[in-house]
Amino acid sequence: MIKKLTVAYPCFSGPETRRLYVYLPRGYNASPQRRYPVLYMFDGQNIFFDSHATYGKSWGMGRYLNRTKTPLIVAALECNTHADNGRLSEYSPFYYNPQGEWGGPYEPRAEETMQWYINTLKPYMDEHFRTLPDREHTFVSGSSMGGLMSLYAVLAHNEVFSRAAALSPSLDVDAGGLSGLIAAAQPAPGTVIYMDYGSREFSYEPWSAENFQNIASQLIHRNILLSARLVPGGEHNEASWEKQLPFAVPAIMYNV
Repeated sequence: MIKKLTVAYPCFSGPETRRLYVYLPRGYNASPQRRYPVLYMFDGQNIFFDSHATYGKSWGMGRYLNRTKTPLIVAALECNTHADNGRLSEYSPFYYNPQGEWGGPYEPRAEETMQWYINTLKPYMDEHFRTLPDREHTFVSGSSMGGLMSLYAVLAHNEVFSRAAALSPSLDVDAGGLSGLIAAAQPAPGTVIYMDYGSREFSYEPWSAENFQNIASQLIHRNILLSARLVPGGEHNEASWEKQLPFAVPAIMYNV
């Protein structure tokens, strides 16, 4: 079951409403005493429905979770859809100036975004759905800039999120800044990160492969339980990320 809700969001350009997608696992209504872990996801419009997805193809997350009978609630908020690429600001922990077709520069508003997830969205989910609200059962995931946000969330707010799945994270936004974040983080024992990158993505920027290897190594050295995967033929799109669900979801659900 996937509920489509409307929530108020304090966008930096002014208050607005956004769609929130909430997936409830199979058997949710049949077992009224059972509680579930929660996975918070970015770019919610791309997670469940092809008809809602930005480029006409979703992750097919609901189909996968139903098929595998995964006992997990998912809360996926629609991203900033402004024509001025406000999403890049809301999802970046670092000053970002890509220029070219992406415009810029963009102020880093990742912390503002996470404060809303932590102080507004999570309390809402815990009040209205049968969640397991503790850190050990609170996860985060996304792709591209949402993947970078997932790394930021589990590193900067490890007291809230114990596990993250970052698919094709935008490491090249500021690899040095991300290294500094990893060094300053205080991950609790048992912190889990799944991180992948498509082999075809390495052709986008000459330093992408080196950044992926360096960030993976730094995460391991912080005693994070890292599952790092180079996807053969993987690309930077929802069709490719859908194929990684059988690797990403079991990684964050391990021993839950």
